[in-house]
Order: sequence, then structure tokens, then C-alpha cells
Amino acid sequence: MSRRTKTDPTAARDALILEIAQRQFHLETLETHNWDRLDFHDVAVWAIRAALEEAFEAGRRAEPTDTQA
Repeated sequence: MSRRTKTDPTAARDALILEIAQRQFHLETLETHNWDRLDFHDVAVWAIRAALEEAFEAGRRAEPTDTQA
């Protein structure tokens, strides 16, 4: 019988958010640098829409989480 390791849902979510940001906004990281040139970016509205659509679809496809205690 094989053992399945559980992945941290927060880490998986953060990784997916970063992938979307990298793909849609061409960002290297979502970490704060406290330097305006690295923390603020001009983004086209169509890129924002595409990123939101991609995030929505990812959420729709995600497995339901067990919220019962």
C-alpha cells in the first residue's frame, strides 16, 4: 500500500498564485522588496483580467477541502 504525503495547502496555493503572476505579469517574485521600482508595476487591464480568470478557474478546479472538525 502506498502512502500519500499531504502537501501544505497554503504552500500549494502560494505557488499557484506565483505561477499566475509570473505568467500574466512577467514578475519574478511576489515578495516585498521595499523599493518602489521592484514593488510597483504598470499592468494592462487585459493582463489583470486574464490573471483573475486563471485564478478563478484554478479555484473552480480545486478539490473541495474538508472543513469539518
